[in-house]
Amino acid sequence: MWWIYALLSALFAALTAVFAKIGIKGVDSDLATAIRTVVILLIAWAIVLYKGVQHNIGGLNKLNWTFLMLSGCATGLSWIFYFKALQLGKVSQVAPVDKLSVAIAIVLSVLFLGEPLTLKTGSGALLIIAGTLVLIF
Repeated sequence: MWWIYALLSALFAALTAVFAKIGIKGVDSDLATAIRTVVILLIAWAIVLYKGVQHNIGGLNKLNWTFLMLSGCATGLSWIFYFKALQLGKVSQVAPVDKLSVAIAIVLSVLFLGEPLTLKTGSGALLIIAGTLVLIF
């Protein structure tokens, strides 16, 4: 079931790139990121309220808060740089290079989370890196 959500994530990430490229024409990329963030904030809280899980916020511990905040900072910086790259480059180049994050995530998951690096996972990461290099050069 996880893979259905992952495919939907990929679909919406692709739409994000196309919509953003059209939307940032003549707009400062940081302003565009701020507008996008407000929309995401509203959607995320609407889902939380619809599901009725907002009361679970009290159960978060210091570790949860710390790493969710760090994740939020990383996401924000990723979006800022992504929008700037989209403003300057082509979606067909920027989006695949952005997906180099998959290979980086694999490496970081091995180093920091102790996840196993299998032949399949390592090969996939290397292919992503090779494809990114082809698109850059």
